[in-house]
Amino acid sequence: MVKSNFRYTALDAFVDKSGPICYGILKPGENYPGGIPVIKVKNIIGGRVLESDLLHTSPEIHKQYKRAEIKSGDLLLTIRGTTGRVAFVPKSLDGANITQDSARIRVSSNDSPRYVYYALQSPDIQRQIELNTVGQAVKGINIGEVKKLTIYHPELQEQQKIALVLSTWDQAITTTEELLKNSQRQKKALQQLLLSGNQRVHGVQSEWQNIRLEQLFSRVTTKNTEASTNVVTISAQHGLIRQEDFFNKTVASETLDNYFLLKKGQFAYNKSYSNGYPMGAIKRLNKYDKGVVTTLYICFEVSDETICNPEFFEHYFESGLLNNGLSKVANEGGRAHGLLNVKPSDFFGLTVFVPEVDEQKAIAAVLTTADQDIHALQAKLACLKQEKKALMQQLFIGKRRVKVDELEVA
Repeated sequence: MVKSNFRYTALDAFVDKSGPICYGILKPGENYPGGIPVIKVKNIIGGRVLESDLLHTSPEIHKQYKRAEIKSGDLLLTIRGTTGRVAFVPKSLDGANITQDSARIRVSSNDSPRYVYYALQSPDIQRQIELNTVGQAVKGINIGEVKKLTIYHPELQEQQKIALVLSTWDQAITTTEELLKNSQRQKKALQQLLLSGNQRVHGVQSEWQNIRLEQLFSRVTTKNTEASTNVVTISAQHGLIRQEDFFNKTVASETLDNYFLLKKGQFAYNKSYSNGYPMGAIKRLNKYDKGVVTTLYICFEVSDETICNPEFFEHYFESGLLNNGLSKVANEGGRAHGLLNVKPSDFFGLTVFVPEVDEQKAIAAVLTTADQDIHALQAKLACLKQEKKALMQQLFIGKRRVKVDELEVA
């Protein structure tokens, strides 16, 4: 049955007194090949330490900061810059060190390190960290405040059961993440094969030919005479989406009369390069009946759907197959944000290698099905993470308790 006692203590009460909470090396110096690994904030991602890009410091500097030496099973908490990230120290980094931007937490044998690991990630503790984070140029939380973080402190057996419950959620999340990665890889492979003509859709084969975009699409330059206020912007992940949803505010001009009016099904090309889109992104308006976009975008629509399938070209543009052509006509403009100087005439003069419309539709159907599988996994993953977060909130404020009579084996 559930224990009736319910108490909170400072984080320091969980700590092994032989290794108090401390920060690491102030100035680890230049990389010292063959030296002692040093973990920085950027190495602490997703609950673990990424070992592919570790700094190494000299044995002399490590010796000066021997107090911050880490052991396998220690917890690390980022306390400067990006605060609140948590990770376990793996066996491979036993004897390494950390920078001043992280705190080492060595949990005593009377408590569960994995319980503390989850507790530090709970919404309540993350909120405490945020409230105690100060500074202007570089924000941080000091060690004294870290030690005082208030955590629900049940008996060891209940700690272990809570950690077991949450680790089950982590396993489900990890499994879903792997399934998602596999689906994304398969979709990418399908794109490369189907959109290049190297693999044909069963039962539908036609002649492929080189066609200029101007033979398939017409430029859209309709001004916003309807006074629409639905300003949309191109997001790599979400496509054409309302500015206030993407930026949490409107960044458009107060006067929208000179913006382009885009209708559902039409395309827009953002000439600014971004992560994953070295030559800019082309997206289709799918979420709204109408939207207005900046005149910096090149907007266009299918001229004749009897020869050009818009769903096919959604996949074609997303695959990056147009990048090679764009790189030949684009010159980087003088703007610091990376606006590419692509003239509309040069854009519509680009050539694409495509099949006839029936095969376009068949290819689009295959890739759309792959997209649906990906979206389903993304939705499942988001749901699992949200449910885990809600469960953590309940467990770490005592709203929901666990039975500890029998500690189940995972």
